[in-house]
Amino acid sequence: MASMAALFTKTPYPPQSLNKIANTHFAPTREVSLSLPFGRKTHRRLRVSSALIKPDGGKLVELLVEEPHRDLKKSEALSLPRIMLSKIDLQWVHVLSEGWASPLRGFMRESEFLQTLHFNALRLEDGSVVNMSVPIVLAIDDSQKHRIGESTQVALFDSENNPVAILKDIEIYKHPKEERIARTWGTNAPGLPYADEAITNAGNWLIGGELEVIAPIKYHDGLDRFRLSPVELREEFTRRNADAVFAFQLRNPVHNGHALLMTDTRRRLLEMGYKNPILLLHPLGGYTKADDVPLSWRMKQHEKVLEDGVLDPETTVVSIFPSPMHYAGPTEVQWHAKARINAGANFYIVGRDPAGMGHPVEKRDLYDADHGKKVLSMAPGLERLNILPFKVAAYDRTQGKMAFFDPSRPQDFLFISGTKMRMLAKNKENPPDGFMCPGGWKVLVDYYDSLVPESNGKVAEAVPA
Repeated sequence: MASMAALFTKTPYPPQSLNKIANTHFAPTREVSLSLPFGRKTHRRLRVSSALIKPDGGKLVELLVEEPHRDLKKSEALSLPRIMLSKIDLQWVHVLSEGWASPLRGFMRESEFLQTLHFNALRLEDGSVVNMSVPIVLAIDDSQKHRIGESTQVALFDSENNPVAILKDIEIYKHPKEERIARTWGTNAPGLPYADEAITNAGNWLIGGELEVIAPIKYHDGLDRFRLSPVELREEFTRRNADAVFAFQLRNPVHNGHALLMTDTRRRLLEMGYKNPILLLHPLGGYTKADDVPLSWRMKQHEKVLEDGVLDPETTVVSIFPSPMHYAGPTEVQWHAKARINAGANFYIVGRDPAGMGHPVEKRDLYDADHGKKVLSMAPGLERLNILPFKVAAYDRTQGKMAFFDPSRPQDFLFISGTKMRMLAKNKENPPDGFMCPGGWKVLVDYYDSLVPESNGKVAEAVPA
């Protein structure tokens, strides 16, 4: 079986114009309407179409400076007031630069910020609405605001003092931290990982404007070849003659329950009349909380899943989604779905408690496990995306494999949570046969084995990505 890396090394990605990408069709469009239930009262019409879904706003936004002009832009950046980017800020520059947040053209100004907080959507000039559920903003403090003065432009620099981008036609406005946290997470409880990392101690001002990103964002961690932009993904789907693209968002190792969701989705799409549905296996590659498995290890594990034949490399595209993780449940899952529209996906798989986490103070889940899929089926601006909710997958003792939970025989099923999975791997204990492919499980065990014990004998948790 070909390695995961080999899936992309065979295919170069020459730059193409946005118009060429936006107008690419696989074949003349054919549409067949089907109706499938997505909840007790909400139904959506699914359309079989052989053309890629259009990006939000009609075409992809790319904010990269053309190569011949990059040296000039670097020189210009050196003459402007500077803002130093945090690791998470740089990840948002990456997201914006490649068009994941199309039609946004930079960090949000106040009108966009408020629409996002209060409506989870943006109204465009033509009156249409696109989904936008998480603020993409840049915070500055009082001293930075003072240094900017009357300038209408600022330069953004990374932690190594390299110019990354220019922010033009800027607008500076108050950073309402409590409102932002409450509206995004539905709580102001202490201990929300992203809020603690990026909001609570951030500056009291937000600065918005249009971005000019001087060069593609690279991390030089051996994984840049997997960070395909929306343009590159659309090219890859075209190369594979896909007539449907279904996306699966994940931030954990792939177990056989995940694989069941993905393979069953392809079966359903074939039954609907599609000829070559392609899976976008799209692990989150930005900031994650400390107890999540780091990206490099997750990518090793995903490679073993493909090598062991759990997923078919011929019908699977593996790529890294550069967004930071909020763990904001039904609010954030809308962002995850919207971004995949811009990458060309017209189907989105949603399972139990998407983008959720445990309550930071109380011993319970922060969000209702079913609210994510219910919200997606009703969210403004996501009407064009077909949402595929699934029943919970669990380990079926009678079959010795992961299967969809059957409530008529609950005693036959074993639920292995992420916490339980991590504990088994830390203790070098094997899960039941059929829970995860052996090669993938070994990677997980090796990861926890690689963590250096602290002086008290406990294993240190991973540092956030």
